[in-house]
Parts: sequence; C-alpha cells; structure tokens
Amino acid sequence: MEAFYMKVVVAIDSFKGSMTSMQAGNACKEGILAAARAHCDGGAAAVRDRKPAADNMDVVVKPLADGGEGTVEALVEGMNGTYEYVTVTDPMGSHVKARYGILPDQTAVMEMAEASGITLVKEPLNPWKAASTGVGEMILDAVQKGCRKFIIGIGGSATTEGGIGMLSALGYDFMDENGDILPPVFASLEKVVQIENNRVPEVLKDCHFQIACDVTNPLCGAQGCVYVFGAQKGVKEEEKESMDRAMQSYAACLEKFTGKKLSEIPGTGAAGGLGFAFLWGLPNVELKPGIDIVLEAVGLASELQDADIVVTGEGCLDFQTAMGKVPVGVAKIAKNYNCKVIAFAGSVTEEAKKCNEKGIDAFFSILPGVCSLDEAMDTEIAQKNMRNAAEQVFRLILALLKEKCCE
Repeated sequence: MEAFYMKVVVAIDSFKGSMTSMQAGNACKEGILAAARAHCDGGAAAVRDRKPAADNMDVVVKPLADGGEGTVEALVEGMNGTYEYVTVTDPMGSHVKARYGILPDQTAVMEMAEASGITLVKEPLNPWKAASTGVGEMILDAVQKGCRKFIIGIGGSATTEGGIGMLSALGYDFMDENGDILPPVFASLEKVVQIENNRVPEVLKDCHFQIACDVTNPLCGAQGCVYVFGAQKGVKEEEKESMDRAMQSYAACLEKFTGKKLSEIPGTGAAGGLGFAFLWGLPNVELKPGIDIVLEAVGLASELQDADIVVTGEGCLDFQTAMGKVPVGVAKIAKNYNCKVIAFAGSVTEEAKKCNEKGIDAFFSILPGVCSLDEAMDTEIAQKNMRNAAEQVFRLILALLKEKCCE
C-alpha cells in the first residue's frame, strides 16, 4: 500500500507565564512526529491526493499572538527577526530601555507598553503627567534603522493624554494662544490652539502602520477613553467630566488642523487616545484586531491551503476563547480550507464547549493529572506535557487513519 502523507500546521498562542508561542508549538511538533514515527510502517494509504513525503508527516509551526503582550517575542522568534533596544522616555518622564523587533522584511514589531506601559509606573498613577512620548521615540529609532512597515500593539498603556506625547516626539508642536509650545501631557490638552508640523520627518509619509487595537471605543464621551479606561490609570471620578471636555477641545483643534473628523471612529479611544493620535498624525494607518494582524503577518492562510489538520490552543480554553481569541481566529481561517481543528490548553472550563461551535473540532487539556500550579506552569514540565498530549492524540488519529485505509 502507498505510504500516508499528512500536513499539520501548529499555531498555538503562548501559555502566559509558562510557554512562549514557539515553545508550545515546537513541543507539539515533537509529539506529532513521535506519533508519526510510531505509525510509519507503510500500512496507511495517502491522505488526500498528494505524493508522500520522506517522513510521511509535514509539520509546520507558526508563531501566534493577539497583538498584546508577547507579540514581539512570538513574531521575532517565529520569523527569524532580531531584537532592538533603545532608551526612551517612560510614562513619567524618566528613562527606560525599550525592546522591539525587526523582521527580515524590515517590519518593526512593537508593543507600546515597552515605552509607555502602566507596569513601568513605580510611583502613584498620575494621568495629568503620564505621557506616550517614548512610543514616538521608539518609532523614530526604527525609522532610522530602515523600517517602513510597523506592527504596533497598544494595550497596557499608562496614558490618557490623547497621544500628544507620541505626536510631540514625532515632530508636532502644540502651542497655546501665545504661541508657546506646550509640554506633551494631559494638562496641556485644553490649551492647544495652534499646531505646527515643520519638524515631522518626511520619511514618515513612506511608512505604513498596522495598529493592533481590540477595543472599539471612540475618543470622547461616555464610551471614550476618559470615562471607560481613565480610572485604571488614576483618573478620579470627579475629574472625568472636566477631563473629557479637555479631550474634546484637543480633538476639535486637531481635527480643524487636518480637516478630518476622526474622534468618533471606533478604536480612537484605545490606549488613552493613542488610536486617535495614530490616525491623525500619520498618513498610512490601519486600526485592526491584533489577531488579524498577526495571522496576516505569519501567512497562516496560505499555509493552511493544503493542510489536513491545524493545531491551536492557549493557556486556558473558556468562554472568552469562544468570543474571538486566538484559537477561534485560527479555526475561522482553517474552516475556509476544510482543515480539522484541534486545540490544546493547560486548563479547560465547562464553557469551553462553546469553542466547538466556533470551529474547533476537539480540544484537550495537556495536564496528565492533578498537580500544583507551580508544576503546571513550569516551562519544562509544560513542554513535556504538550509533547505527550500531542503524541497520544495523533497516535489515535493515525491509528484510525490506518484502519480506515486498510478496509
């Protein structure tokens, strides 16, 4: 009989605090290949109408992330990129060494939290002072190193200043009624009456930005950045009304300068208004769900066109997964190519059954039994558990395939 051939694409999100996307994916690949070796006896017929490969099993690992924490690491490690480090201004005006990645095609991959994240603030949160200046400085560093394409995640910000810090770093000058340049902080927003862009580098016109934005809030109003996200960044309840008015004044001045009405666009309220700042200050910007950006960047759809099975997963499968997190995003694409979808997770809740309705054919926990949280989160143990779980699931798949083909 003709030897079997199967293509499996492994696209697993990171298991936060335990395995990176590539660690989980490579461990899964090892388990799949172990199952293939155990069944590689030439007794199973070909899967689909393709020529058999030398080792019967083609397993491709793709890095995954949702555009938030871990995106730089996933794409750099999974796509043979490099890390870059630059000292920038942190949210409170001090300095921090920020890390970003550059992929082989000169795409810069960034997380704004590296420069302006809330976890960088060691003193009490102060929305009047916290600024996104470091994000602009990080962008300019990448531009100077030849990058013209950008993927930027904007989750986890410490700021509520409408992106005035980033825009100032990129060369915009915001002035008061006397023509004095204002400091790039929230307290300046309602004072902005004049804008100049003479210092903005011409090269930014040649750049394209994909902004990983998973919220749909506008810039101002009851659903805007001050009212919805301000409290977690230090905005007091009694300050919200006046701060939102200041944001409206700022937006009106900027929109008058460009003639573009942007503040009501979904996502402009992300990261304290950074979404608005990107759309206003840079010419080629897309605000998109993070998972869509990453899936496009890694070329998952093209890899799935001739695949039989796709394996996905994340640390915990639950009702949130079914609402559109990474594994469901993978499943949605896979179903366009009639791929079967398997998901692995560290923990699986009762509500995870909803994932079956979203295209995941079957899901499994990688935990072999009761263990402590420390054991479950240990990287080496987690990788071993992933290898073992993948091997056993694919042993069953290959055994059933062999039996069916030999009928």
